[in-house]
Amino acid sequence: MKATFLYGPGDVRVEETAHPQIVEPTDAVVKITLSCVCGSDLWDYLDSEKLEVGRPRGHEFIGVVESIGDQVTDIQVGDFVVAPFVASCGKCDYCLAGHATSCRKIGFFGHGGDAGGQSEAVRVPQADGTLVKLPVTQDSPLLPSLLTLSDVMCTGHHAAVTAKVAKGETAVVIGDGAVGLCAVIAAKRLGAGRIILMGRHPERTNLGREFGATDVVSERGEAGIAKVKELLGGDGAHSVLECVGTAESMEMALGVVRDYGTIGRVGAAQYQTIPFGFGPLMRNVSISGGVAPARAYIEELMVDVLNGSIEPGRVFDLEVSLDEIAQGYAQMTNRTKIKALVRL
Repeated sequence: MKATFLYGPGDVRVEETAHPQIVEPTDAVVKITLSCVCGSDLWDYLDSEKLEVGRPRGHEFIGVVESIGDQVTDIQVGDFVVAPFVASCGKCDYCLAGHATSCRKIGFFGHGGDAGGQSEAVRVPQADGTLVKLPVTQDSPLLPSLLTLSDVMCTGHHAAVTAKVAKGETAVVIGDGAVGLCAVIAAKRLGAGRIILMGRHPERTNLGREFGATDVVSERGEAGIAKVKELLGGDGAHSVLECVGTAESMEMALGVVRDYGTIGRVGAAQYQTIPFGFGPLMRNVSISGGVAPARAYIEELMVDVLNGSIEPGRVFDLEVSLDEIAQGYAQMTNRTKIKALVRL
């Protein structure tokens, strides 16, 4: 079968590899019908060492279960499913608390030499706890939005939840990528009265306005902080959703949050320290967030996708085949496209 591998900076290749097999009795093998390229895929795509053996790619997918292990009972062959971006058992104390990314049996796609989610098929560890059945047909127009539940919509929602977005209060979303745009949807869904989107790309911020942003600030750094504070009467926002992952974006988050406000950080952190000295401490600023426990959010958000009240699938503005996936990486890197959908 075909699968995507990273070989170095700017070098992704689709190659023939072994079809995945059941390894553990809790596994399933899923034939993928839709996948995509994630913004987090771009970090090592841009800054990776050259590799002799390709690194499997992809962690977001929808597909059909083609085989299951002997201990899989809830998922059946033929089920049409979506997977969160990490595998979890669904039974341990962390999973039962909704904290699947700390599952005691956590699994990842593309590790141990297996193909990842940007392939024709993938092995799914802990299938019963990981996979979620989709109540739609394989030709449903809702599939792009349902695919976002694998990662970006759940991650945007996690930013809103951990930033404590509340009805009628103010929220600032930093970043106009797919996660930032989904964070706008999430902030509106939770009732934010005013949502300021910080982004520089008009085609993206225009979509952000359609998703619910009331204001757009294109400036960055100190100029961006000053503009947000001007819009909010000088105090900053109750909730800040940091969806980029750079030191600069985190500094902006600290600059635009109001006293006693909360920052929910979900951008894949490209820094090791946060400038959280006595100043933010004196202001009682809280910093929360992290890797989203997508599995805990899928069913809740799926209801709104199915009834049409949210359309996160609109973040996909490029569709490619698996053989064309390098185009998706390149155009997302060049910021000419927001997010590439891969149809198999």
